[in-house]
Amino acid sequence: MAQQTELRGGGASLRPSAPDISVLDNAVWAALDGPHAHLAERVGRAARYPDDVYAFAALADPGDPAAWDDLHTLVGPGTTVRIKPVEHVPDGWEIVGGGVGVQLVDTALRAEPAPETVRLGPDDVPEILDLVARTRPGPFLKRTIDLGTYLGIRDRGRLIALAGERLRPPGWTEISAVCTDPAHRGRGLATRLVRAVATGIRERGDTPFLHAAADNTQAIRLYESIGFTLRRRSPILLVRSPGTTREATAL
Repeated sequence: MAQQTELRGGGASLRPSAPDISVLDNAVWAALDGPHAHLAERVGRAARYPDDVYAFAALADPGDPAAWDDLHTLVGPGTTVRIKPVEHVPDGWEIVGGGVGVQLVDTALRAEPAPETVRLGPDDVPEILDLVARTRPGPFLKRTIDLGTYLGIRDRGRLIALAGERLRPPGWTEISAVCTDPAHRGRGLATRLVRAVATGIRERGDTPFLHAAADNTQAIRLYESIGFTLRRRSPILLVRSPGTTREATAL
């Protein structure tokens, strides 16, 4: 069940210039219907990112049966898709997996550039995928780098830490893929990268936010310690659309 959480952290509140926070209630849809519309695969009130960019779909209103019909048209029968925040699925849809995530927003983050960071591009994706596979910060796919700026830190030429931008609801940008090679932890690399990515976000007038798995208490403590505040908990579901695939029907 989605749960709105009162901003905590010693009376922390959003910055006076912060944009409308309500768009974060359905952040994937707000991004696909807004700044990331050029990436959206869409039918009516349902949309998704390409499978090699970010494997999530979204509905304009998860309580609207017509939006689920649009999603069925978009993904086809017997197809699994990740979606959030959704509490219930209509008859015929099946929940086949999922978890719980938390959303945190910038209330007191000190953004500053980090001279040692480098801008990562498509040629760096194999190294990024290797680091992500070893550290598991969350999904990163072959074209996730198309979503925004990604910064990395190298040691003797080898990528050892990274962070970047993912969802972009109007007025907000999500910081994502924050990870550090296990052999280089304890040096504050993740914090420097988050602050450096936030600098670029702030420069274009957006406010940073981020997501984490609800059971990743170590990451949540880190984010809260540098100026993020827990806002909400919500389910992340893997659902299967009604019907059978063409391949299954042919067998």
